[in-house]
Amino acid sequence: MFSPKLFCMSGSSFLFLKSIKCILSSSCHGQNTISNTLAAQYISKPQKQLCETVLKYFDRQYSEELGEQWWNARDVLLNPLSWQYGVLLNRFSDLTNLKQCLAELGYTNLLQQTHPESHSQTADIPLQCFIHPDPVRIPTQSHHTGWLKQYYLLNAASLLPVLALNVQEGENVLDLCAAPGGKSLAILQTATPGLLHCNEVDQHRHDWLLKTLESYVPPSLRHLLSVTLQDGRSIGTMQPGAYDKVLVDAPCSNDRSWLYTPDTHRGEMWLKERTQLPLLQKELLCSALAAVRPGGIVVYSTCTMSRAENQSVVEEVLASYPGVELQELEQQFIDSLSDHFCFAHLHPSVGQLVIPQKGKTWGPMYVSQLKKIY
Repeated sequence: MFSPKLFCMSGSSFLFLKSIKCILSSSCHGQNTISNTLAAQYISKPQKQLCETVLKYFDRQYSEELGEQWWNARDVLLNPLSWQYGVLLNRFSDLTNLKQCLAELGYTNLLQQTHPESHSQTADIPLQCFIHPDPVRIPTQSHHTGWLKQYYLLNAASLLPVLALNVQEGENVLDLCAAPGGKSLAILQTATPGLLHCNEVDQHRHDWLLKTLESYVPPSLRHLLSVTLQDGRSIGTMQPGAYDKVLVDAPCSNDRSWLYTPDTHRGEMWLKERTQLPLLQKELLCSALAAVRPGGIVVYSTCTMSRAENQSVVEEVLASYPGVELQELEQQFIDSLSDHFCFAHLHPSVGQLVIPQKGKTWGPMYVSQLKKIY
């Protein structure tokens, strides 16, 4: 989770101060609304401690795999104060004046032209994520029992797997590696599933997931949720063909986090463990394919640029798991996001990879869509 601070570059500080009057004049819901939240004191985020061991490793690997694209991404990753943050709105909370206030702050809706067919005639509001051209970050909201938070801060590229999943009303959905819960929350913003099974194997992250869902999902909808503490590799065997859609947001060598490993020894340990991740990822993806029904969709995603954890995992599963086809994400869908996301040039093209670039600091985020034929 993010700390409850707003940090801006110099130009954005002026923007915030100019617009705060709008926020403060909006209608309130006690001390928990954005009005009071944005009035809180904000400071610049302290500089993170870079792990040189991890950086050298990434330089060797990614310069070979991504070429010039790596050096542009590297500049962004080494400057955390340049990172942008998306604001995912919670349709279950009171959003009175929130969108207007975000607009006053210079935010726009990332998904305005994405999947227009999802705009139904029901009371459901489509997934809404607001982004800013500058590295402006509004504060997180504190958890209060009985009150639903209005928004969730995230890397906007992390919505790409949810959009690729394209959940429809009443579908049974499995989020195989769900913590901390941002993608589960985003799924609930797109449609009301028949069941959303959120699974997490780690106890601490499982508890984190529970708190996230409690903070955003109303009690009237919690009967649609199943939150489990299981090894995701076994769910496909235990529940074969039980789901219409499965998301595998796999454990990975998170590039943003690993660059700022607290100490060199831990960085070296993580790099050794990194070689074991593709096997785990393949096992999770195979479990997801077993858990989805014939004709169903599995989306595999990571937040790393590593070919071994992205394209190679999908290629090996396609070669070894019968009855599965790679689905190309629609070009129109990609084009609708290209103004905001920088998509890497993958050869061969097995999925899509968003890499951070100056002014488009979203990512890394890899996503691949598979269909189970039989």
